[in-house]
This record gives sequence, structure tokens and C-alpha cells, in this order.
Amino acid sequence: MNQSPSLQLPVGYEQIAAILPHRYPFLLLDRIIALDPGKHVTALKNVTVNEPFFQGHFPGHPVMPGVLIIEAMAQASGMLTKLSEPDAGNGRSIFYLVKVDKARFNRTVVPGDQLRLEVEHKRRMRNMSLFHGQAFVEDKLAAEAEVLCAEVPAQ
Repeated sequence: MNQSPSLQLPVGYEQIAAILPHRYPFLLLDRIIALDPGKHVTALKNVTVNEPFFQGHFPGHPVMPGVLIIEAMAQASGMLTKLSEPDAGNGRSIFYLVKVDKARFNRTVVPGDQLRLEVEHKRRMRNMSLFHGQAFVEDKLAAEAEVLCAEVPAQ
């Protein structure tokens, strides 16, 4: 895989937090483990029982909400875009999730699971990019979707 000479993998939580605007409890990435700039990224999310959403989803049977799995895919998409730039993490733009298509959920994600997010850049249209994301637990597909993200200047 190609990568910029200054980028050291894995990219840890602190570097992710320096690039993405999200903060606890909505920063849903723990590590970037693979990058092919402009094409593909692999990210990890460690799912722990102390996640705040497990208090209500569902008591006695904790399940990670599907919308948060999609959000994690969108965050991985943002990291793919930002890490593919020569000056990664410059903070001059922010990405908004605009559209979700073809979302499928194949299995539940529970405390103790590690989500491996595989995101591929499909195409760019003006200030928007289309990505295809898949979330795996071990080697089993848990969810997948296409996400469209718009890049806007940071304020």
C-alpha cells in the first residue's frame, strides 16, 4: 500500500483526535492500521461495555446501534480523505455526512467486539465524496453501506 513518507502507521487515537472534530462520546475510531491514500483505509473501533449508548440500547442485552456503526464508517471516510492530503490534518475543512445508501446489518455488535472498518473511496463530485464501507467483527461482515460526505471549510 502507498502512504505518505511522513505518515507512520498505525495512526493512534491522539492523531485521529487531532484530525477529526469529534470528541467523546462520538469519536468512534481508535486506530488506523492501513492506508492506501485516496483509495482505501482500514480503521479499528474497540467496542467496550462502558460505551454510554449501552445504558439504553438495550438494558440486559447491549447492542451497538447500527447508526453508530455507520457513523464510524463515515469517520473512517473522513480520515481516508484527510490522511490522503499532503498536509494531513490541517483542519481547514470538515466533512458532513450527507447521505447513506444500501445500508445492511448482518449481525449484532456487542461489548468485547472489535470493529474493523474497511472503507473504499468510490468517486469525488465537486466538494462531495462517495465511499463504500464495511464493518467486520473478526472476519464476519457486521454491516455495510455507501456514505456520501460533503467537505466544507472549517469555521
